Amino acid sequence: MPLAGTLINVVAVLIGTAAGTLLGDRLPERLRETVMHALGLVTLAVGMDGALAAFRPPLSELTRASVLLVMGSVLVGGIVGELLHIEDHLNSLGDRLKRRFAGEHEHQARFTEGFVAASLLFCVGPMAILGSIQDGLSGDVQLLAVKSLLDGFAALALASALGWGVGFSILPLFVYQGSITLAASSLSDALTPEVIAGLTAAGGILILGISLRLLDLKQVRVGNLLPALLLAPIAVAIAQAVLD
Repeated sequence: MPLAGTLINVVAVLIGTAAGTLLGDRLPERLRETVMHALGLVTLAVGMDGALAAFRPPLSELTRASVLLVMGSVLVGGIVGELLHIEDHLNSLGDRLKRRFAGEHEHQARFTEGFVAASLLFCVGPMAILGSIQDGLSGDVQLLAVKSLLDGFAALALASALGWGVGFSILPLFVYQGSITLAASSLSDALTPEVIAGLTAAGGILILGISLRLLDLKQVRVGNLLPALLLAPIAVAIAQAVLD
């Protein structure tokens, strides 16, 4: 079934959001804070693992400048994102969804933060990229099924603190993962292990930014770094073509 892995992921996020929202008001503030920090620490570990792909084979075997390729992609991507105001557009979308769907009791800033944080967390991870590619290339949804389980618990944790805005992250999640799956099925020859590694490394760096937000350490504008997910694989592909 086309996009089966992404559909499983969407259902898991909705279930987690519903459970977290129902439990949220019943959980003490200290407990909700601890749950958010626990999620932030796990997200930090996942981000570090993904970012280290820049230092590991096959990317490190392609060129000694593999780290510079990833770093340059993130830096240029950040500049492009700032010029395009991607983060502002995400926040604006969250605000519009809140006014349209959220209850009157739902605090707008909390709804929007839930939507933006969940959208970024669920979309930019290495598992989202690799799982969607795997689904597109072979129809194997195993990796996305594992991601769905993790995202379900993450949605529960986020929704317990931030509410229903987390559930609306399924909109960018479906578009993002679905697009990668469809693209992978038609661009299988271009997705070399090195290109995928570059994409994974850039995604890991963005996840590190999300973890800082979840831990209340720094409100990194991760949305404005999203162009790096396009620039990193292009930079690696160019380097591969030149070196070959």
